[in-house]
Amino acid sequence: MNKEIPYKIYLDETELPNSWLNLRAFMTKKPAPLLNPKTLQPMTQEELSAIFCEELAKQEIDDTTKYIQIPKEVRDFYKMYRPAPLVRAYCLEKALGTPAHIYYKFEGNNTSGSHKLNSAIAQAYYAKEQGLQGVTTETGAGQWGTALSMACSYFGLDCNVYMVKVSYEQKPFRREVMRTYGAKVTPSPSQTTKVGRQILEEFPGTGGSLGCAISEAVEASQTKEGYRYALGSVLNQVLLHQSIIGMETKTALDKYGVKADMIIGCAGGGSNLGGLIAPFMAEQLEGKANYRFIAVEPASCPSLTRGKYAYDFCDTGRVCPLSKMYTLGSGFIPSASHAGGLRYHGMTSTLSELYDQGLMEARSVKQTEVFEAAEYFARVEGILPAPESAHAIKVAMDEAKKCKETGEKKTIVFGLTGTGYFDMYAYEKFHDGKMDDYIPTEEELQKGFDGIPKLQ
Repeated sequence: MNKEIPYKIYLDETELPNSWLNLRAFMTKKPAPLLNPKTLQPMTQEELSAIFCEELAKQEIDDTTKYIQIPKEVRDFYKMYRPAPLVRAYCLEKALGTPAHIYYKFEGNNTSGSHKLNSAIAQAYYAKEQGLQGVTTETGAGQWGTALSMACSYFGLDCNVYMVKVSYEQKPFRREVMRTYGAKVTPSPSQTTKVGRQILEEFPGTGGSLGCAISEAVEASQTKEGYRYALGSVLNQVLLHQSIIGMETKTALDKYGVKADMIIGCAGGGSNLGGLIAPFMAEQLEGKANYRFIAVEPASCPSLTRGKYAYDFCDTGRVCPLSKMYTLGSGFIPSASHAGGLRYHGMTSTLSELYDQGLMEARSVKQTEVFEAAEYFARVEGILPAPESAHAIKVAMDEAKKCKETGEKKTIVFGLTGTGYFDMYAYEKFHDGKMDDYIPTEEELQKGFDGIPKLQ
């Protein structure tokens, strides 16, 4: 097929997926189940329903249903900002002088500024259907908190957000967007929960982490009648909802007869990467195609590249179920890097299993190199990327440069998960030369590893 490929490939509403793709159902060796921290037995749907909405608990443990229908109300909401465009990066290709073809799936075309809204609206919908009063959650850089506050506002639900303290201080405008949509935002760790007070006692002056904020949000949900907890990454249910990213991407590529050679995404908890690669990995698992999948994480929080594959707590306060994942230890407190959404100690069990099977690669990159790539991309492609997204940009550019050296005409697809307009504090630090490249030492990592439960 030799259709001329436009700068932006738009799908119409009729091409919006009717179902989410459940990647686990395509895997022969399934991800290990969540474990009850008290009994060390696999979590049941009933047990999970005490934490999450009932339908979400069902989705969390479903590893056999390949496609799960998107509710009409959620699909109608999607139509306000989806399908999202797949962009051919002609300007970037020209600037790099590469024979590679570069595409990026742009997920920043909504007020939350990121892909997070794809799961937020689904989780809020199920909470409303269950008759709940509200939800509690955590947020790192603020994209998830913003998305969930929008979704809760749409369905008339309360939204209580525990925002990682360092991001709460660095990103006041994202905090104010959440409050505009009616959310209550608390810096974490805080004095409002038992686990928050414990963390502050153990780590005085800490800027917090996603693991800390998760602990507080879960505790808060358990102490309020009519509330459940909502999580923006890591969980299987979230990867399920985010599969809409990859499904749209593949439909757009197929429309023009384009086959990707490599698919690249930033990786913190794994939601956007898992969503982006879902249909491509499913195709590969069925033996129908072959791709390279590259997860890109910060060198300051290298769960895949330097972590251990083991059962660990999903949160710092150890109140959540245990998940088998690549982890730095639930007690590991990452440095105050500016990619707040990637400051999580572990990686979702689905991607961890795929990585352990050798079906996915992982790279860690330094913070200043990420911002150099972000600035270059902004000047060439005209979009200011979020620091998280810029990790994928950095490696996509590296791969395009390799193609220039070898003369190979590869097709590179990466996820541009969101915009960086609320991250100007980070860009300011970069421009003023006040940004460092902290990389944890082996001794620092070992402290986190020492806290991983010994289950055998």
